[in-house]
Amino acid sequence: MGKSSCSKALEPGAMLSVGGKEVEVDSEIMREEYYAGRPFLGNQPNSTLRQLDDQLRTTIKFGKKHINLENEGSGRALPVLPSRSAATKLTFKNPMLDKVKVPVQDRTVPVPRHDPKAPGALVMKRPKSVPKGKQIVDVVVDPVLNKHLRDHQREGVKFLYECVMGMRDYSGEGAILADEMGLGKTLQVIALLWTLLKQNPTYEAAPVIKRALIVCPVTLIRNWRKEIRKWLGNERIGVFVVEDNKARLTDFTKGRSYSVMIIGYEKLRTVQDQLQKGDIDIVIADEGHRLKTAQNKSAQAIKSLSTERRIILSGTPLQNDLSEFYFMVDFVNPGLLGKNTAFKREFDGPIVKSRQPNATPKEIEKGQARSEELAKLTGKFILRRTAEVISMFLPQKTEYTLFCKPTERQASVYRSILASPIFTAVLGSPEAALLLIGILKKVCNSPSLLKASEEPEESGNSMIAKLITEIPSKILKVPSSGKLQLLDNLLHNLRTLTQEKVVLVSHYTATLDIIGNLLNSLSYTFLRLDGSTPASKRQDMVDKFNRTDAATCFAFLLSAKSGGTGLNLIGASRLILFDIDWNPSTDLQAMARIHRDGQKRPCKIYRLLTQGALDEKIYQRQVTKQGLADSVVDNKVSASSFSKDELRNLFALDETSTCQTHDLLRCSCEGRPTGTVGSPAATIDATEVVDLEDESKEEVLLDLPVLIKASKVDMEEQEIAIRERTRNVSSGDKAKMSALMHYQHVDVAALKTSVDEMDALIDDDVLLNVLKDDDNGVPFMFMKVSG
Repeated sequence: MGKSSCSKALEPGAMLSVGGKEVEVDSEIMREEYYAGRPFLGNQPNSTLRQLDDQLRTTIKFGKKHINLENEGSGRALPVLPSRSAATKLTFKNPMLDKVKVPVQDRTVPVPRHDPKAPGALVMKRPKSVPKGKQIVDVVVDPVLNKHLRDHQREGVKFLYECVMGMRDYSGEGAILADEMGLGKTLQVIALLWTLLKQNPTYEAAPVIKRALIVCPVTLIRNWRKEIRKWLGNERIGVFVVEDNKARLTDFTKGRSYSVMIIGYEKLRTVQDQLQKGDIDIVIADEGHRLKTAQNKSAQAIKSLSTERRIILSGTPLQNDLSEFYFMVDFVNPGLLGKNTAFKREFDGPIVKSRQPNATPKEIEKGQARSEELAKLTGKFILRRTAEVISMFLPQKTEYTLFCKPTERQASVYRSILASPIFTAVLGSPEAALLLIGILKKVCNSPSLLKASEEPEESGNSMIAKLITEIPSKILKVPSSGKLQLLDNLLHNLRTLTQEKVVLVSHYTATLDIIGNLLNSLSYTFLRLDGSTPASKRQDMVDKFNRTDAATCFAFLLSAKSGGTGLNLIGASRLILFDIDWNPSTDLQAMARIHRDGQKRPCKIYRLLTQGALDEKIYQRQVTKQGLADSVVDNKVSASSFSKDELRNLFALDETSTCQTHDLLRCSCEGRPTGTVGSPAATIDATEVVDLEDESKEEVLLDLPVLIKASKVDMEEQEIAIRERTRNVSSGDKAKMSALMHYQHVDVAALKTSVDEMDALIDDDVLLNVLKDDDNGVPFMFMKVSG
């Protein structure tokens, strides 16, 4: 009805919503009567055939059936009128007499909007107090939404309701919903908003809220509108979407047609003054980890709206350090953690100190106590669940980390950069060192990316520009790399062996250009979404990709920064993360685009790393979450704190080890795992790794050298030895690197000697076909199954 079609039969007694009004079907009207318009004439006395004839003064033929009015003397044939339906036979009924007793409803007993005793009803917690002279009524989530909520989502709705209603034991009305990606945070918020817009725990009081504001990345604006329409339809709720300058905000702030407004973070800053004129009762900040600094203009704009009910949605709430976490908490519940300076002194400092390898027992004890207290304080309004809670509803997911051997030309470019005399000078300049990180990351993807040496990031430093000019131009002309060759092989087997689609993710638009050229050369159809894609077209592209088959649209090229969060790309069951980011949460967000609610196929995710190069070093720091990984986020680095030795080790190209990451684990599996994917990779677990480290530390202490003359000490050799010992026995690094012990470790060259063993281990025909190729370029890989 209205703008949407009604698919169900409209029988007498059926209920439907038209224009925001609930309408009941009284009776059926015959088709002929509807077109004739008789039911709309009212209860007029029926005319005789002679009267009709005199009025029309013409012969009317309505088909083949006629009657002869011979008794009337005219002899003309008039149509036989169809029988009246039940609707037209309804006549006026006399009102009931005064003596008739009608049951009167007892208005002293609160009646909830929905039945709280219905099977599966989701009833919210009752407040402890009520205004004087008022009564409490049950607040029940609308069955229209409740029937779609899973158990963890029901808990989430109740949690958010209690937070924004001030029913939990903390000062504030804000909350952070930090469920992992794909757990349905959007539906939980829609259920909460619809409940607050229609109900109040105080009987006969106005609803809790009148207007709600949803702030999100511009990529997700249409997705939010689509989700609200999906769950609530078009008539129940008015949604005001701000996508351009044509929207009149007064329609939302002053009008009554819209209850929810959706706007992007950037646009919000320009209209905050107009929004202050309207009463915003609650703000939802999707991907709220963007509000991570006190200077964030979007956060300041939201705070200017003077609403205490604020909710942050984020699958990765703690990305970098505790200072960002503090600002998120202070945004939803201002003042709860005190002032920023006091928080740094009493919580941030002690917790960070306690996690250092050289921390004293007293520092460790203090840090653990402060960490527990912080978790206790924030746990009252932060809810986080992992993907395990819906593992029974989602298909299996397999993650592969593939170490790609660099091509000879690629390795030659890498070596020429490290061998250049300019390289040593670059290490002494923090700014140039950061640029060099970007250069080497591009070499890991494809040396041809260095051809555009006039790009702003390289042209800003003369040493970097000169370093690039020293590389032979012949090498840069060929867009060849180990990762590109593996990608070509994967795409060919995926297209020929299956009917599945794939999402290709990169952090660089230039890399997406190269991948696009590869797809064009293979005649594979694809869509592309990056920062240049208009916001108005993004959701349409996503919908098109999800609806079409592989023959129509085989691949979706995605920029990790522009579309790596919130998008639902369940039309694909394979995802290839072509390059790696310093921030592990960025990669996790991107990899979660396909394995989410609604996915029907088993998912395969491939992460490509260049073996022994900067890619692998970044991956190691992602796993350990120490060292440079804590300082380098979104290309913002405190490079002045890096030592030359740290940078030299970071940039080094290891061409001797099969897998340096596996060597650091000191795993005894030798790359020959047993069992199925996802089982423990070795015979020792994480605790045993730490025990081994403690033993190694004791040995190092026992073998300390005796006092010798300074003239006989080789200082450089001693420093190298000390660094090596520290690297080998660091319990902090080892304990966190041991997370990789939950993966299978596979030495591909060793496993190829037993084809049966490889077939039993890897349940992926596409990858198996690639690995069985003698020239596959993958010497080692990690893999894990979840779900």
